[in-house]
Amino acid sequence: MRNLLIKSDNIQGLNYLLENRKLKGKIDLVYIDPPFATNGNFTITNGRASTISNSRNGDVAYSDKLIGKEFIEYLRERLILLNELLSEQGSIYLHIDYKIGHYVKVMMDEVFGIENFRNDITRIKCNPKNFDRIGYGNIKDLILFYTKSSKPIWNEPREKYTEKDIEKLFPKIDKQGRRYTTVPIHAPGETENGRSNQPFKGMMPPEGRHWRTDVESLKQWDKEGLIEWSSTGNPRKIIFADEREGKRIQDVWEYKDPQYPTYPTEKNSEVLDLIIRTSSNQSSIVLDCFCGSGTTLKSAQVNGRRWIGIDQSEHAIKATKEKLETIEATLFVANLEYEFIEIEKTLTEFHS
Repeated sequence: MRNLLIKSDNIQGLNYLLENRKLKGKIDLVYIDPPFATNGNFTITNGRASTISNSRNGDVAYSDKLIGKEFIEYLRERLILLNELLSEQGSIYLHIDYKIGHYVKVMMDEVFGIENFRNDITRIKCNPKNFDRIGYGNIKDLILFYTKSSKPIWNEPREKYTEKDIEKLFPKIDKQGRRYTTVPIHAPGETENGRSNQPFKGMMPPEGRHWRTDVESLKQWDKEGLIEWSSTGNPRKIIFADEREGKRIQDVWEYKDPQYPTYPTEKNSEVLDLIIRTSSNQSSIVLDCFCGSGTTLKSAQVNGRRWIGIDQSEHAIKATKEKLETIEATLFVANLEYEFIEIEKTLTEFHS
C-alpha cells in the first residue's frame, strides 16, 4: 500500500478506506488529536498559529464548536469506523484534554471494550502558568490508550538513565568501579516439586517463597560472581548499571509542544516517535484521521512505517505537505512517496 494523504471529512475518508481500499482490519496503529470541545475557532495569522481558541484575527484553521453530547457522538461515530480498521494487533491513542477526556473514556470503553483499556497517559504540555484562577494551574492533557485485543504490537519502551537515576538505583560500586545494585533471588509463593524449590548450596528459599529461577542457573550466577552474599549469608543477584537498557517509561510524559507552532495545537514530534516505535512495526500502517500539520505522518515516515492522513482543512493539508517536504531521505529513511486524494472529487468522478 502506498502512503495516502486524503483531503476530506474524516467520516468520508474512513469509509473510503473501508470500502475502496479494503483496509478493514489492516491498520496497526491509530493516533488522533481531535478537537477538544472548546467551543471556539483556531486561527493562523501571517504563518503563525494561535494556541488558544477564539482568536479574533487570522484565517480559521479549524472550528471546534461541538460540545457536550454532540461532541461525544461526533467522536463515537468516527471511533466505530476506526475500530473496524484496526488489526487484531492494533492500538489506538486518543489525545484529549482534562475537561472532556473522562467522558470520552467512558464512550471508548463501550467502543473498544473496557478490558482493552491500557493507560490514561498524563502529558505535561507546557510550563506552569501563574495567572489567577479558581482551581490549580493546568499544565497537562491526557492520552487514552486502548488495544484491539490482548495481544497488541508492543515494543517495550525504555529511556536512558540519568546520572541521578544511576546514583540512586545503583548505589554500590565494585572493585572495577562499576555501579550496581542487588535484588533478592527468591520471590513470593511456594512450589512443591518444581526446579525453583530445590536446595541451593544447602539452603532452601525462605518459608512461603521460591527461587526466581532454577538452581542450575543460581549456581552459574554464583560461579560468574553475580551473586553477592551478605555478612549473614543472604544471597542476592547483582545487577550492573551498564548492562541495563534503561528504565521503563511510565504513564507521565513531559513533551512540551512547539512554542511557535505553524498550525494550531501542533504536537511535539517526540510524542509521536515514542507511540509509533512502541505500538507499531516496520511493516505497519499508521493512521491519523485528524492529521492537522502532519506530525504523525512525518514521524511514521521517519520511523519506517507506512501512513495514512486525513483532514478536511485547506490549512491542514498545506501544513502537512510542507512538513512532509522537510523529510530528508537517508540510509534509514525512505524517499518520500505518497498519493494525494480529494475524496469528494473522487466520489463525484466515481458516480458519474
